[in-house]
Amino acid sequence: MKPKSIRASEFQVLVNSLKTNTTLTTLDLQLNSIGKEGALALSEALKTNTTLTTLDLQFNSIGKEGALALSEALKANITLTILDLSRNSIGNEGALALSEALKTNTTLTALDLKFNSIGKEGALSLSEALKANTTLTTLDLPRNSIGNEGALGLSEALKTNTTLTTLDLSRNSIGNEGALALSEVLKTNTTLTTLNLWDNSIGNKGALALSEALKTNTTLTILNLWGNSFGKQGVPALANVSKTSRCYTHFEVDVSTSGSHIISWWILIIGCIVARSVLDSVFRSFDVNM
Repeated sequence: MKPKSIRASEFQVLVNSLKTNTTLTTLDLQLNSIGKEGALALSEALKTNTTLTTLDLQFNSIGKEGALALSEALKANITLTILDLSRNSIGNEGALALSEALKTNTTLTALDLKFNSIGKEGALSLSEALKANTTLTTLDLPRNSIGNEGALGLSEALKTNTTLTTLDLSRNSIGNEGALALSEVLKTNTTLTTLNLWDNSIGNKGALALSEALKTNTTLTILNLWGNSFGKQGVPALANVSKTSRCYTHFEVDVSTSGSHIISWWILIIGCIVARSVLDSVFRSFDVNM
């Protein structure tokens, strides 16, 4: 179900029906401006609804108050598995409330919080939740200004969390320090399969650390490093991982031509079939010894 530009009276009818409905499994309310009041009403319905599994509330201006209300619903609801709250300005307080709910919720598997300004405080609270949560598999946190401290907190959580498989931290300015922390986790974590670090101001130090981690990690299949600047140290270090325990089947490079040969790129690592001819031709163009 995907209503658009729903009026207040119609929304109330919808909410009331959710309290007794036994068939609806997916509800998409994105771009409906339901606000905090709408989120509060919806949360009350979710406390008793036993069929809805997917709820999309992106672009609804629910704010921290709406996030708090939904957090209370998550403590009682036993069926919702996918929740999208992206672009709702929930802030760090909203993230804190959701984190508390995640500590006891046993059904939610995917949570999208992109563009919510949760900051490092929000990331740290979610980190604590990940230490206790045993069901969440996907966490999307792009553009949340979590910084290196937020990345450090999440890294600590990943040392003990055994269920998260996908983590998106793109555009969060985690820098080399954040990359180093995540690299240490990748050496021991055995569940994460997808890690998105797109456009995070990661330089040579971060690239070198990640390359070392990939030599021993046996579970990561997708690593997105697009938009990070690596020079002549970081690039070959990551590429040479293919000579050890990891192999590349898809490789793309976005070249910024300059005197220092800074390269922004991302790697998709799957299986163990090496596209050596592609790698060789790319790195020969920068006089990098493979």
